[in-house]
Amino acid sequence: MRYPNIVQGKFIKRPNRFIAHIEIAGQEEICHVKNTGRCRELLPAGAKVWCVRSDNPARKTKYDLIAVEKSDRLINMDSQAPNTAAGQWLTGGGLGKIENLRAESRWGESRFDFSFTKDGVDCFLEVKGVTLETDGVCAFPDAPTTRGAKHLRELTKLAKAGFGAYILFVIQMADVAYLHPNDATDPEFGKALREASCAGVQILAMDCAVTPDSMTLRDRVKIKLTDTEEIFPETSFQSSQSIVN
Repeated sequence: MRYPNIVQGKFIKRPNRFIAHIEIAGQEEICHVKNTGRCRELLPAGAKVWCVRSDNPARKTKYDLIAVEKSDRLINMDSQAPNTAAGQWLTGGGLGKIENLRAESRWGESRFDFSFTKDGVDCFLEVKGVTLETDGVCAFPDAPTTRGAKHLRELTKLAKAGFGAYILFVIQMADVAYLHPNDATDPEFGKALREASCAGVQILAMDCAVTPDSMTLRDRVKIKLTDTEEIFPETSFQSSQSIVN
């Protein structure tokens, strides 16, 4: 996706989940953080960041924090971007020919990010954005998520009932080695992910080409469910899908 009115800044502090203090053009500004996760590894004092400037006088803050430079890697940390990217990727044929694409579809006790029909089968897809990375290895989640495990259990039920069931991890950076469930932080999510895989849920991961003002779904990424079990699906989904507003 492409952002307008990008400005560079320097991270100062984050007093709560919703706001950060950023130095922009020599002035300390209060910015809205478009990611309520912990993101501690992304935002050390002095980190180079990029923000979107808004000219809306009704807003409480003038800027949105959307990307950060970590070592030599640029990471998009906008938690809304993965869904936007996934929706446009699906529309552009990312999973091949699909019909009846809808956002925010409910089944059972869960609401999934997307539903569609593929090869005559009703399908549901959940999107998870990934920003946690260490030495090129990505992990999800970065904090315990009962909601994430619940989604996986519902996807497992869907797969067992004959529906198409997908989870797509959108890795908001480029050139990573692989993705694994963060069992140390949330063992229940890891357990649910492995059970979902065994039940036939399609587990997909893609990295992104990220610039200060854009994010583009790029290439498939290998998933390691355990030290010995890997997923690198040879499905028909497309790589290098440009995501634009």
